[in-house]
Amino acid sequence: MSIKPPLTDLSIETADSGFYAGFSKQVAIISKAIVAALVVWAVVFPEQAGAILNSINSFILANTAYWYIWIVALFVLLCIVLALWPAAGRMKLGVDTDKPEFSNFSWFSMMFGAGIGVGMLTWAVAEPVYHFQNNPEVIMGITEGGAADNVRMAYKWSFLHWGLGAWACYAIAGLALGFFCYRRGLPLTMRSSLTPLFGKALAGPLGNLVDIVAVVATILGVAQTLGFGVEQFVSGLTRIGFGGLTNESGTANTTGILVAIFVIMAASTASALSGVGKGIKWLSNINMGLSIFLLGFFLLFGSTFFGLQALVLGIWDYLIALPELLFTVWRSDGVEGSVATKLEGWQGGWSVFYWAWWVAFAPFVGLFLARISKGRTIREFVLGAMIVPSLMCFVWFTWAGGTAIDLTLNGDAGEAIFGVPDGDKIFAMVVHMLGASLGWVMSVIIVVLLMTYLVTTADSAVLIVNTINAAGDEGPKARPHIYFWGIALGGVVAALLIAGGQGGGGLKAIQTAMVIGAFPFSIVMVLQCVALVKAIYNDSKREQAGIATTTAQEPAE
Repeated sequence: MSIKPPLTDLSIETADSGFYAGFSKQVAIISKAIVAALVVWAVVFPEQAGAILNSINSFILANTAYWYIWIVALFVLLCIVLALWPAAGRMKLGVDTDKPEFSNFSWFSMMFGAGIGVGMLTWAVAEPVYHFQNNPEVIMGITEGGAADNVRMAYKWSFLHWGLGAWACYAIAGLALGFFCYRRGLPLTMRSSLTPLFGKALAGPLGNLVDIVAVVATILGVAQTLGFGVEQFVSGLTRIGFGGLTNESGTANTTGILVAIFVIMAASTASALSGVGKGIKWLSNINMGLSIFLLGFFLLFGSTFFGLQALVLGIWDYLIALPELLFTVWRSDGVEGSVATKLEGWQGGWSVFYWAWWVAFAPFVGLFLARISKGRTIREFVLGAMIVPSLMCFVWFTWAGGTAIDLTLNGDAGEAIFGVPDGDKIFAMVVHMLGASLGWVMSVIIVVLLMTYLVTTADSAVLIVNTINAAGDEGPKARPHIYFWGIALGGVVAALLIAGGQGGGGLKAIQTAMVIGAFPFSIVMVLQCVALVKAIYNDSKREQAGIATTTAQEPAE
């Protein structure tokens, strides 16, 4: 049976004139309607919305733990195979003459800032602290919560959630998009990554459905990240002297939420209007520079030896346990309060939640990674997108979080760090380390860094959503659509935070909506894996037969 040339044309219908000129009206209008309906529903009927979302969320978490755990294991294994597979690793995300558009520093900066930066500032301190107090080993009685023998376990679980599994989700989506868009010349939109499976049928309603699912997942995934960031941003503003933005528990009140959302979304919309090569690149370089400065502070003035020991031992423990961690699914034995039930609850609240979060974030980060990675080989992309950002996260978690643990375990911090809300922990730590005056200066730097991360994430998301709505067109977008998605993204975060109530209920509402939105796209990602393997295998056969595999490559003589 002869091998056919690859599909290099997918004609997606877009409007020729009017308000939606250049956009796929079906994708743009339906995705806008879904997001707008969610905002209105959460604001007008908060109790009903909360009850229904929680019931759907409970059903998904109770019945899809195996699914989420195993598909992330699939993504990690496939990325490793593609990097090691000679036929795949040397292929470029583009034609043979394409060169990378951005330097390695700018590439890593944009990749890291858009992918994990915001959440890292919150969780680099908060998550190791939490796992130091409770984790599966504590539940099973192997280690003691809050004791010295639990430090290594705290990092094993932190690294699981922020390491290779997270970045494998992004890498799969980015590889699939970059491969089919820059090698085949197909539109830079999610449906193009499934062409080996469904062909030209993706030009119609099936493709519209895939792109709508990607847009909704993107908005909800980014909303989750911005929700954590807003809480921390308000904590930072309070620390540097802006009063009236938090309630008695230390979490953001309605005024604080609205102020933070307005500032962040106004700045991000302005940056989105300038495009990837200007505002986003500029902001990404700034936040990478500030990140290095802040990390340097923790390396020099934090618990240096403690952090180094946690990094080395944590990576060792993580890699040794990774095969088991990737495939283990805990299920309840039906007895309330039993070890099995507690383990299931812990995994649902942490690992399954994180995998859903990364999947929901994958269409946004994946498309963005594809956009900035044209001209790089698959091997270079996988190694760059998985290993370097993972190591950066590990360093942050061990020196920032490790300093917090060391100050509490071996120092005199007491409850000064552990006893404040998650978003406030990093500010409490620097104030404890430096005192009021210098702590205020460092808090200002962290607020600026957090602001750049939030703006980079939000403006990248707005551009990505518009690219999907415009059938993959990366060119200038009509300003009203950028304004709409900037307002809509801020609206989703504000509506769910406010409707969810105080004391962390708002973040729970965003989390619930995100887990629901992630599930349909997780199916798309598994199909992307199949399509990618099929395409690379067929391309290797085409090359042997002298058949062109890219849009600009002539058949062999």
